[in-house]
Amino acid sequence: MSISRLTPAYETSLGKCYLGDALELLKKVKDNSISLVLTSPPFALRRQKAYGNVDAASYVDWILPFAWEIQRILKPDGSFVMDLAGAWNPKKGTRSLFQYELILKLCQRFHLAQEFYWYNPSKLPTPAEWVTIRRTRVKDAVNMVWWLSKTEEPQADNRRVLKPYSKSMKRLLRDGYDTAMRPSQHEIGPNFQKDNGGAIPPNMLSIPNCRSADSYIKRCRQEGLTIHPARFPEPLPEFFVQFLTSPGDTVLDPFSGSNMTGAVSQKLGRKWISFEINEEYVESSQMRFEENPKTGAGLGIKTLMKKKKPA
Repeated sequence: MSISRLTPAYETSLGKCYLGDALELLKKVKDNSISLVLTSPPFALRRQKAYGNVDAASYVDWILPFAWEIQRILKPDGSFVMDLAGAWNPKKGTRSLFQYELILKLCQRFHLAQEFYWYNPSKLPTPAEWVTIRRTRVKDAVNMVWWLSKTEEPQADNRRVLKPYSKSMKRLLRDGYDTAMRPSQHEIGPNFQKDNGGAIPPNMLSIPNCRSADSYIKRCRQEGLTIHPARFPEPLPEFFVQFLTSPGDTVLDPFSGSNMTGAVSQKLGRKWISFEINEEYVESSQMRFEENPKTGAGLGIKTLMKKKKPA
């Protein structure tokens, strides 16, 4: 059975959200059919969260079956991007190595295209025992975002994610500069002055994640729906969808949560598929697509699960 024969929980003109176990649903997706799998799976945290998570000791064995299905469904030029926070060893001020064990396993079937670092300046000072009580560590504010590819030549174009030039670069483009060999032994040639429409971004993405009153949250509260506690900030999936796909490509998120990946893909003209095992999160994620009665804005949701009334 292919995914197209299953009934989605809801759909839009470009995408479909399915309620169910991601591993079982991934098995129903056709080989070589997805341009980008972009997700933030449950993290390997010491404390159990409402959305479900596995501890660091079990994490590698737990996630590998999902990864092998993802490798199968990716197009030859497709990419797998995974936001994954690190973990601390229980009752110790030392880091777990599970992330590095995982990436070594994954690279048995994937290529490591590039690692990214998501710096969240609004993160709380954790782990509290070592940061705010003993004062022997600094706060942990960076997540690894692994960009893996099926082959060595994945679709990617950094011209789609250019940043505005700095004031100094604008001045250099306007006034020119002297070509010369720098002390670092880098030769600055005449092509450096070409205006390419913006600066190439680094692999350090500084994106705060502190929004507590966006439209999704407001609409969920109005409808009495469960708000997902760990939501993607919009600029993060937006960066990778633009960088690694073209309009009309298909983006899949197997752990979609509040379905920010689907909403971003819809806005950018990409097809999307999302999986989520928690029915309450699927129900509330519709708020990202439903028309707002005050603004009239929406993303064309076509079918709805039966919504619960506020208590």
